[in-house]
Amino acid sequence: MFSPVFSINNRILKNIGIIEGAKAIIDEAPLIPAYEKQFQQDAVVRTVHFGTRIEGNDLTFQEVAKLVEGHQVTATERDIQEVINYRNVVDYLEELWNLYEKNMPLPEEKSIPNFDSHEHRPFFYSESIVKKIHELTTNKIIVDSELGKYRHQQVVLKNTRTGEIAHRPPPAIEVPYLMTDLIDWLNFPDSREIHPAIRSAIAQYILVAIHPFIEGNGRVSRAFAVLPLYVEGYDIRRLFSMEEYFDRNAESYYNTIQATHELSSDIFKRNLTKWIEYFTEALSIELTRVKEKVQSLSRDIKFKQKLGGKQVHLTERQIKLVEYMQQFGGLRMPDAKSLLPMVSDDTIWRDLKKLIDDKVCEKRGSTKGAYYCLANV
Repeated sequence: MFSPVFSINNRILKNIGIIEGAKAIIDEAPLIPAYEKQFQQDAVVRTVHFGTRIEGNDLTFQEVAKLVEGHQVTATERDIQEVINYRNVVDYLEELWNLYEKNMPLPEEKSIPNFDSHEHRPFFYSESIVKKIHELTTNKIIVDSELGKYRHQQVVLKNTRTGEIAHRPPPAIEVPYLMTDLIDWLNFPDSREIHPAIRSAIAQYILVAIHPFIEGNGRVSRAFAVLPLYVEGYDIRRLFSMEEYFDRNAESYYNTIQATHELSSDIFKRNLTKWIEYFTEALSIELTRVKEKVQSLSRDIKFKQKLGGKQVHLTERQIKLVEYMQQFGGLRMPDAKSLLPMVSDDTIWRDLKKLIDDKVCEKRGSTKGAYYCLANV
């Protein structure tokens, strides 16, 4: 069976520490957005935009956002189709995550024994999932007969600037066996002892190295690699997107992959330490961004103590009110009306009352001159 070669060094430990710290804060934040779906939607748009842009798609962030929301844009047919396809991939990953959370059979499973926890559920990962991701990724981009099918010919990847061969993936005849080994390793109970971020990194690189399909391998590998995070306790409310970091640091991304390719002709014997360093650093940076957004609402641990350990969900309007109080120490009704010009007075009153009832803020002074500030913590 495949046994990845890597070592845990101080950089990886530091990155994992940051990931764990961010996860804890996000999971335990006393104030979180009630419009969490909007945050998740933002992560979807970023994933689709940057995940296709790194492969050469020319659509802007705004155009991708419109397509994701179901609107039309003017662009080449291929660019539009790539975005639609990758949006469908994200939907598919969401579907898999929901089935897993409910302990329901996945599309390739007939039934699931009654396990006490997801941790002991066998055979979650499958080649059919990889193939389905490829089918969705390349729909209407390649001929139908190649959708979700492993390649049947040798391919080489060349440096676009020099024309030199940058990577020679394994012969096509080896692809099914290599894929089986990778999936078996992901499902093997002992490999579950490895941190999900490291398993995610390994899955992504090995898929890239095997290059199982004629086209779409980069998107397939990045999409599939999210699953170990989603189903092994690191979904982080699905608020993050690795694709943006990879695209904004494309040179480092490709250089790290290429340097790993060059370590051995046998992809299973390559030392993946440097790649895992890069991947875990990317994840730590992205989760830190999410953490800081959530943390800016939650102030500090004293707030959670005051709230009795519960989490308070805030609407977008309520978040604006809380952020204003944080910045200026408090607000009066004219401030709130200026902050929310299209909102009625009654709605603003209701929002403030909700914040008071939830012990997030308190009212001081008389009705006409009332001053609202964050509750004393």
